[in-house]
Order: sequence, then structure tokens, then C-alpha cells
Amino acid sequence: MKYFFNRELVRLGLSILLLLMLGRCAPAQENNPQENPPAQSKADEKDKAVRSSDENKDKDKDRNQSGNEIVAVPNRPTFATTAEAVQRGVLEVEYGMEAADGHQNINGLIKFGIFKNLELRFLNNPFVRDDGRAGTGDSGAGFKYRIISQRKVLPTFSVLYTASFSTSTGIPGIGAAGHGVDVLFSKDFGKHHFDFNEGVRFLGRPGIGGYDRNYFTTFDYGHPLPGKWGYAVECAGFSRANAATPANMVILLTATYSPSSRLVLDIGEYTAVYGNLPGVTFFVGVTYSIADLYHRHRTSPAPSQVLSAAPSQPRFR
Repeated sequence: MKYFFNRELVRLGLSILLLLMLGRCAPAQENNPQENPPAQSKADEKDKAVRSSDENKDKDKDRNQSGNEIVAVPNRPTFATTAEAVQRGVLEVEYGMEAADGHQNINGLIKFGIFKNLELRFLNNPFVRDDGRAGTGDSGAGFKYRIISQRKVLPTFSVLYTASFSTSTGIPGIGAAGHGVDVLFSKDFGKHHFDFNEGVRFLGRPGIGGYDRNYFTTFDYGHPLPGKWGYAVECAGFSRANAATPANMVILLTATYSPSSRLVLDIGEYTAVYGNLPGVTFFVGVTYSIADLYHRHRTSPAPSQVLSAAPSQPRFR
């Protein structure tokens, strides 16, 4: 009996001690649930921290590009016009020279980002030589308005309006005022850049009034090359306007070189597939962001690659 009593007493004591230990451990775990988190929770927290860091870096990069850096937005040398707009407050110029059998010209475009999505434009051919006759060319003015900026699957979408007027001397020109309206699409897939334009031209009829009409379509592709180089290829064409202006189509190939983000040089050629154009035309040109007239972009970035992905200027021919 004595043995039984002692054995039962020991069991009871051990049970009470165990209950007391469990009682002390439970509140500690309730009050400090993060004291010993599972391995998966630690991994999740690490992933969240990495994602947050990456997002902050992307935001900082966007802020730097939009607030501090001046980056050229070339419209030359292709026939297509990029849907992207010049940065707000930035004055930018483009000039180029063309040379072909019986045809040479100097063509220029001045652009100003008056608002974030609105670009004012002035075009002029200060020199044109056709079939041995030389003089100044025609001019144009207009605007580009960016409606949508590319995001996920959406491309950048803009509308371009250009009014052309006769300023030529010494050579035949357009002879009457005209109008052009284009819809512009631009999209980047990684380093691959695409531009697509579709437009209509209303060509004034000198002396008789009214307008002839033709349509413009172009598609181009651009990609960077090692270093500061890039290239673009394009297919562009106009429909028939009248008996004197038949339809035409060209294939263009160009290389670009960007010593800095504000400066883009280009060189290339376009070949006439059909139409009343020289067989092969060679060109060379430059795009340069002169200054930020609103003084928003305080610094210039280090030289970096800038791809002129088929930006173009409408050329008066």
C-alpha cells in the first residue's frame, strides 16, 4: 500500500509540473508569434523586400528620366513619325541632307514640347535642287498630341496634324496650301521597337482650287546594336493623288549613332520600289535637343544608347 501511494503521488506531481510548464510556454508563444516564424514566412518576407526594392528603383528611374534627363526623340530619318512626344519644355531640332540622281535637298524640323503630351512642329526645306534647278523648298507647321502612353499591351497612340504651304522659290513646289492628318502607333517589346502610321493628305490644286487626296502608310522596325549604335528598316508608300502624282513605295534602311542621350546621328538610304522617285536616295542627318526652356531638366545623363526607331519627318517632295 505504501508503495502504491508513493507511485501515485509521484505520477500526480509529474503531471502537475508538466501542466505548469505548458501553461508558461503557451502565453509566451501567444505574445510573441514572430519569435520563431516558420522558414516559409521568412522566405516570403525576403521576396516582398526584394520586390519592394525593385519597384522603388523603377520609380526612381522613371522620376530621373522625366525630371532630370533630356532625351532626344528623333522623328528622322524614316518616313514614319514616332508616336512619342518631345519632353515638356524641350526645344529640339532635326536637320538632314538627301542626295540622289537629279535630286538633292536639305530638310529641317523644329519641335517644342509645350505640354507633356503636346508637341508643336515647324518644317522647312531650306534648299532643294531638282533637275538642275535650285531654290528654297516648301514649309509646314502643325502639332502632335499624344493620347495614350504605352503600357502593358497598349502602344503609344498619337495624332499628328500638319498644314503645308508653298514657300518655294526657283523650283516648282506644291503651289497651294494642303493638310495632312496621321494616326501614329509606337510600341516596344523589350529592345524591339515598332512604329505604324496611317494618314491622309489633302493636296491643294494651284489655280483651280479644291484638293486632291492620297493616303500614306508606313511600318518600321528598330533595334539597338552594340555600343551606341542602332538600326531601323521601313516600308512606306503613298497612294495615287492625281495623274501627275502616281502612287509610290520605298524600302528604307538606316543606322543611328548616339554619342549622348541628347544627340542622335543617322545615315542610310531608301530605294524606290515603284513610283516617280529616284532609284536610290542617300541621306545623313542629326537630331539634337538644344535646351529645356522650362528649366525642369537640370542635368544631362551620361552617354547612352538612343535608338531612332523610325522616327521620321514628313518630307516635302
